[in-house]
Amino acid sequence: MTATALRQLGLPSIAQLGHVVRDLRTSMALYEPLYGPFTTMDGSVQAVTYRGRIADAKLALAFGRSGSLEIELIEWQGGESPHREFIERGREGIHHVQFRVDDADGWIEKVKPLGYEAIWYKRFSPDTTFAYLERQGDPTLIEFLQMPGGPGSLPGG
Repeated sequence: MTATALRQLGLPSIAQLGHVVRDLRTSMALYEPLYGPFTTMDGSVQAVTYRGRIADAKLALAFGRSGSLEIELIEWQGGESPHREFIERGREGIHHVQFRVDDADGWIEKVKPLGYEAIWYKRFSPDTTFAYLERQGDPTLIEFLQMPGGPGSLPGG
């Protein structure tokens, strides 16, 4: 997708780069000089729609920054999620880019013509939703996060 196409969509700037890592502590030490200091939290979620089924996932998260860009490190620890798929394919590194939006469901519909499909989705409340989307042939997922509060606020918190 070109920069022109993104502008035509009205998509906001990228708010976050999500990295899937095998070992959170090791990765925090590696990236601390670039994106630290990091804040950690349990990122486990229950009853998420994952590829059409309800699933739980156990995740450990760390958040750092590069200017206004949030850097998320994600260690998959159990359950079903796109992070598990990423690790099982032998990958580690940039997994998704996140866009903070006012209407996650509206954006899911808006990017469907571009080939994106929601594969991991959770509505925590009427104003708090996240969705990971993928499209054929694209190794990087996109995430839409709809949530009150500024950067660094987390769903369900």
